[in-house]
Amino acid sequence: MPSSKNPKKSRSASTDVAGRKRVVFVQGGGEDVHDSWDNRLVASLEQELGAGYLVRYPRMPREADPDPRSWKQAIARELGRARDIPVILVGHSVGAAILLDFLAGAGAGWRISAVFLVAPPFIGDGGWPSGELPPTKRGAADLRDRFPLYLYFGADDQTVPPSHGRLFEEAFPRALIRRLRGRDHQLNDDLSVVARDIRHLPEIDRS
Repeated sequence: MPSSKNPKKSRSASTDVAGRKRVVFVQGGGEDVHDSWDNRLVASLEQELGAGYLVRYPRMPREADPDPRSWKQAIARELGRARDIPVILVGHSVGAAILLDFLAGAGAGWRISAVFLVAPPFIGDGGWPSGELPPTKRGAADLRDRFPLYLYFGADDQTVPPSHGRLFEEAFPRALIRRLRGRDHQLNDDLSVVARDIRHLPEIDRS
């Protein structure tokens, strides 16, 4: 994983005024996903992370018919609220794909501690068709060494098959990819493995 050039900076640089680390969760797409599906993922993440983390869960516009441009604008607004606080980003499904595209196109100015993608679809050859989102490989070179990248795939996922993990492995050779047995597209509403990886992030400032 990429290492920091300033490993001795204070831990407080990555926390908010209440001493909590900030996490932003970008939902997946679909009818009522925010309130009836991905809210369970957020609840699991909050429970597993504990009181030392603030998990923000913004509602994406037109969730039943995601528009990448408006979603990226919503992500930018949410990151703007963090001001100078480094943020841990988590994205699910199409939200993960849009988040990755956002970071490739306009994410250089944000302070990102690490990125965690749950069931992210690979866009392009071998994955999902390239429509409103550019192929994943296009932005891969710009993103490879900017922040630690973690990806999670359920072995029983029928929406984003495990084969997408191999495509991401080729595009992001330094990413940590976890393939989870018996897990579906929602990872069975259990993000304990994601929370564990978040808690084990190095105490460094990635400004």
